[in-house]
Amino acid sequence: MLSISGLTHVYANGTRALDGVNLEIGRGMFGLLGPNGAGKSTLMRSIATLQTPTSGKIQFGDIDVIAEPEKLRRTLGYLPQDFGVYPRISAYDLLDHMAVLKGIASAGERKTTVEALLQQVNLWEVRKKAVAGYSGGMRQRFGIAQALIGRPSLIIVDEPTAGLDPEERNRFLNLLAEIGENVVVILSTHIVEDVADLCRRMAVLAGGKILVEGAPLELMTALSGRIWQKTIDRHELEAEKARRQVISTRLFAGRTIIHVLSDQNPGDGFTPVQGGLEDVYFSTLAASRRAA
Repeated sequence: MLSISGLTHVYANGTRALDGVNLEIGRGMFGLLGPNGAGKSTLMRSIATLQTPTSGKIQFGDIDVIAEPEKLRRTLGYLPQDFGVYPRISAYDLLDHMAVLKGIASAGERKTTVEALLQQVNLWEVRKKAVAGYSGGMRQRFGIAQALIGRPSLIIVDEPTAGLDPEERNRFLNLLAEIGENVVVILSTHIVEDVADLCRRMAVLAGGKILVEGAPLELMTALSGRIWQKTIDRHELEAEKARRQVISTRLFAGRTIIHVLSDQNPGDGFTPVQGGLEDVYFSTLAASRRAA
């Protein structure tokens, strides 16, 4: 169990990136949703011991993460949003080097570990190729392989599918789902579909604060009967925003589909739709902006 209480981080320029974050995260996949600048990466870096928060507490099992960062690092796997690689080193040799850094001294044990990981992430056939020459999806799968060295019990992945094509995204998400059966995995992203596909529990973070937390299905059920849809011409959008609580818009065949949040039928051609996780996300952000 990962417990976060009262976590606050204020940067030197006065930016309050985290503002009293409280979370309890158990085994399995946990989704952390939020727009760019919400504080997700600051939270992930704090958990991963890459920066010390201004105040608050992080506890993983019996490890006080802030006071005992080395203990946490021994059981942590981390795939940051951007990670660098040596340009001319093969995937096999780079994983072997990382295994040494992780404390696997025996050459035999490293060989077994590296070969198993390359097989698991489906990179065995390209193990002798330099990672710098991999596609985006292949690099992300290599990133997961390095994060799994030493069999960590806490894994953090930060915006892992950004920029991946649909095929690579599906391959990567299937790999994450397989990994997340028996350990704590935190998936930090702004892509709602990734959380909907994978996570048993989730939270929405914006402005450094947790706005909502729960099981995706429960959060969607809470919107039952409150989401209404209508297709309009683009020039009508501003008028609809002035009259109703529009939470999301998307284009389809040159026209605009809007979703509004209302406890009663808005009339005027609106039809009820089943609220999805995207509606949970956008309605939560909209409520936060109104309250600000």
